[in-house]
Amino acid sequence: MSVVTAPPSRRPRRPVVRGRDTGMATSEYALVTVAACAFAAVLYTVVTSSTIRDLLTRLVVDALGIGG
Repeated sequence: MSVVTAPPSRRPRRPVVRGRDTGMATSEYALVTVAACAFAAVLYTVVTSSTIRDLLTRLVVDALGIGG
């Protein structure tokens, strides 16, 4: 006599056990989003400063061969 097993899609699944860390993914996404926004604000402040803007303008003008 042979034993017949059900195909994988027909096997009963174990119930999902929820632990104390339910919602951890959401809080981690929120923390990363806040950190990304803070980094973007710092980067925007640095890039829009007059020193960096002059440096980038000079770099582009020199690269195009227009500058002195």
